[in-house]
Formats: sequence, C-alpha cells, structure tokens
Amino acid sequence: MVSAKTKLRKLSNGRPLRQIAALPYRRDESGNIEVLIVSSRETRRAVIPKGWPMKGLKDWKAAQVEARQEAGVIGTIGRKKCGEFVYWKRLDSVFGLVKVAVYPLLVRRQLADWPERHERVQRWLSPDDAALLVDEPDLASVILDATAALAGGTPAGGKGDRPVMSGNAARRARAPTSMTLSRPPGPAETSDIVMMLRWAGATPADP
Repeated sequence: MVSAKTKLRKLSNGRPLRQIAALPYRRDESGNIEVLIVSSRETRRAVIPKGWPMKGLKDWKAAQVEARQEAGVIGTIGRKKCGEFVYWKRLDSVFGLVKVAVYPLLVRRQLADWPERHERVQRWLSPDDAALLVDEPDLASVILDATAALAGGTPAGGKGDRPVMSGNAARRARAPTSMTLSRPPGPAETSDIVMMLRWAGATPADP
C-alpha cells in the first residue's frame, strides 16, 4: 500500500501514481468471452478490480488479490500485463493522475462471500458492452484488445505465457503512455452510470 505522503510527493514531482488491476474474464456456454465489471465504491463508476501495489507481492499477484477482495473471483492470472490505462483519482485534497497496469484473470470460481460484497455492484458483460460502460477510453481499448487476443486462442496465466496483446495494444505498450484523461464524473454522470448497470441487469449483492 502506498502512503499518502508518497502519493503527494510523486504528484508534486509530476509523476503519475501507479496501480494494478485484474481483467476478469470467462467463456459463456456458447464459448464467447465475457468480462466482469464492478462499480467503484465512492463514485459508483464502472471499473475493473484494481488497487495499489502491495509490498512483498509481484504486481500480477497483487492484481489477483484485488480481484478476490473486490469481486470475489478466483482464477488463473496472467503474469504479463495485457495493457495499461490512465485516469484521475480523487485523493484527500487533490485529484491525482494514476497509471494502471492490467493483468488478465481467467475466472475459475465465484466465492459466495468476499470482503467488498456489499459495497459494489458487479455484472458479466460482453467485451463490447463493457467497453461502452467504462469511462476511460484507454481501459475500453485494453478490454477490446485483450479479449480479441484471448478469442484468438492466446493463453492467459501460467509461467512463461506470452502477453495477451493484439497488435494495437502492443504498439501502445512500446509507445509513450497515452495521456487521454477522463475527468472525474459529476453527480448526474454518476447516476447515469448506475442506471446503465441496472439496465444491464446488475443488482447489488444481498445485504
């Protein structure tokens, strides 16, 4: 976990903060890939499980832990990131730019209970619907590129796996990180996102 002082020091030096995320996916009965989208706790935006790097854990392992805590999913995590995206995060007194490394997670099991079960809404969606629902353009691209590669048979998880990247994602990984930024959503936008989740059929976990 990154301390508040470290976060502010990095921001004052003009460097983005760093987070890790899991992209949970599975195949439906027809063999089509689905992506798990969850709501953020504070703004209720549509996101994927993410958090700060964890001391003593590799980034891919920390992403696996976040997926279990935030979404209650367990599975095989890719050890190489499938993409990156940036967004603005609300801190105590400022908004900070955060760069997020995303790792693909093939979901094997959904827990009956998990730490943040009652704090988030979650829904399995097609990659196209998930990409439309998230705010960040770069995250939408990661979702589409990674799932396109997976649909083509690229494996995820396991030592020595290749990165789950399509040509577009690989080119972006070699180039400077995109600075396409999404501004923090206003109350009306946040409400719209919640309504979109409800329209998609998502419901909060039972209290």
